[in-house]
Amino acid sequence: MAFTVIWYGRQGIVDKEIFHAEKAAKDHAISLFQTRKGDDGIVSVEIRKENGTVVFSHAEN
Repeated sequence: MAFTVIWYGRQGIVDKEIFHAEKAAKDHAISLFQTRKGDDGIVSVEIRKENGTVVFSHAEN
């Protein structure tokens, strides 16, 4: 099963990345959130299963 990490900025989707394991996707999103927030203006990130179900989300102002 594939999991999509979706990075959001104030204007919408900034980037998408595909992972084959939920844990790898979540670890990636958590570890890079602060860096991408500073570098790319990311305000939130979410992980979705192939069927569109959100399995993780995180946001900061």
